[in-house]
Amino acid sequence: MTDNDETQRKKGIGLVVDEKIKRKWKSFAKNHNLTLTKFIKKAVNFYMENGPEATFSTGFNKFFHTFKESLTNIQGFVQLILENEKDEIKPSVQSKIKEIQNQSEFIEDIINQIIFNKKPTDSKYDILIIEDDRYTLNFLTEFFERKGYKILGVLTGKKGLEELERNNPKIILLDILLPDINGYEVCKKIKSDEKYKNIPLYYITAVPEPVVSQKIEETGANGYFLKPFKFHEFNVLFDHL
Repeated sequence: MTDNDETQRKKGIGLVVDEKIKRKWKSFAKNHNLTLTKFIKKAVNFYMENGPEATFSTGFNKFFHTFKESLTNIQGFVQLILENEKDEIKPSVQSKIKEIQNQSEFIEDIINQIIFNKKPTDSKYDILIIEDDRYTLNFLTEFFERKGYKILGVLTGKKGLEELERNNPKIILLDILLPDINGYEVCKKIKSDEKYKNIPLYYITAVPEPVVSQKIEETGANGYFLKPFKFHEFNVLFDHL
């Protein structure tokens, strides 16, 4: 092949680009020990071989892999702590650890929806307990978990309503005297919503029985359990589980 043939075979392609873009390209090429021409050739070839979404998917896959590994570690350590150190942890600390577990599972659900277009599971837990007293929340959680049910406990009415937007439990146990929203109002919000109105909801409260019983029809609750509890009364709940 003569020099003339080689010249004919390699014909240049003109590119008209903004001066700012040209400077960025040159800077990138220099930092990677490339000439501007070689950099453009490599970029074009990579794009042709891997498709328009290659750059995004490659970077995102690395991010997703790292994120999932971290999330796996969090869930794994939380589970080990709850299983192996449960008797040595204060009930108030157990509640916080379980909240970490619930939030990490929620994050995982959101990621799966975004990446894989997966719908969240209908019920990540069986019973939602909305109770601001940590000790009451902990022994109710312990009672139902020993029966084989999964529990999610929250300390405020607002948090309870937020949780309903993520997953629908099979039963809701709701304290009346909460630090933010009155339990009666929480119940009304739930029972007036088409998505949640059929979820059985029971008050758990120290409010005198005559007062609570008057509110049942008005708020739409399914019943109530008075503190201190008589555990055999909870048997009515098992028909819903």
